[in-house]
Amino acid sequence: MSEKEEFQQDLSKEENPGGVFVVKLLFKKEPAFPSKEKVAKVMEEYLGDIDHFWYDEKGTGIAAKDYICEFKDGKIPATFMLAPAVEFDENQFDAFIRSQMWDCPDKDKILSECKYQIIATDMYTSVLPALVRANLDMDFAEAVMELFPDCEAILFFNSLKLFPAKDFREHKIPRNDRYIKFAMNVRFFTIQGTKNDMIVDTLGMGLLFLPDLQYHFHDFDPNLIVNHAYCIESYILSNNNPIQNGDTVDSVKPDGQFDQVNMWKCNYENALIQPVREVIDVNMEEYAAGQR
Repeated sequence: MSEKEEFQQDLSKEENPGGVFVVKLLFKKEPAFPSKEKVAKVMEEYLGDIDHFWYDEKGTGIAAKDYICEFKDGKIPATFMLAPAVEFDENQFDAFIRSQMWDCPDKDKILSECKYQIIATDMYTSVLPALVRANLDMDFAEAVMELFPDCEAILFFNSLKLFPAKDFREHKIPRNDRYIKFAMNVRFFTIQGTKNDMIVDTLGMGLLFLPDLQYHFHDFDPNLIVNHAYCIESYILSNNNPIQNGDTVDSVKPDGQFDQVNMWKCNYENALIQPVREVIDVNMEEYAAGQR
């Protein structure tokens, strides 16, 4: 992590917990939309029993009948939408957003060369258990990527995390960790006006009604904190967030080893970096920065 550019906070931006899962597939040339039969075949492979209830020039809709979403006024299967290709404008992603696209070193090249996008979303899934929804949404993302082999990159819009298509298609990530790897972003910032204060935080867990993490620290390798954040968020997702205010988690030593003796305390606080949301602040004890 080495990019350095000065940014101003915009605390008018608030997170929408439990919102719609959105992925954008990016293309250099306008892609052909697959046939109804092809869409149904691929979606069945990834989502199980489906109702392909809509297909026309405006897109397609698929209901995953094995995943029932229960509301006060009734039940409805988890539903997924695919819109036809539209023009893509790279200017929607400013320098602040691009500075946190760590997983795509060629981000500027990809964003400038891609001229079209296909948007894929879910519906009604916010009431599903967090891990169930995470896995279902990732199954959907993998299905969509199979439907469009000419896709250059996939953008997980909720966390603004970009991956080259090849990296996503060829991943070997365990099933329950796919959301953490691809749909959750881990961001890194240095704090202007301080000697060497840094912040590492996560973005994307609010979609599952789970907390993001935040580390405000100094004199510690931020790459080790990034790894710690991935591990703790994987634990949170797998266990439906058992962390309470004041609980502790394993710390990490400067050599990268986890330490179960000298633990780090967790407190729920307002995020220091946009968007506005409540996060778990991890107090790194002697490496902690700021006021607590």
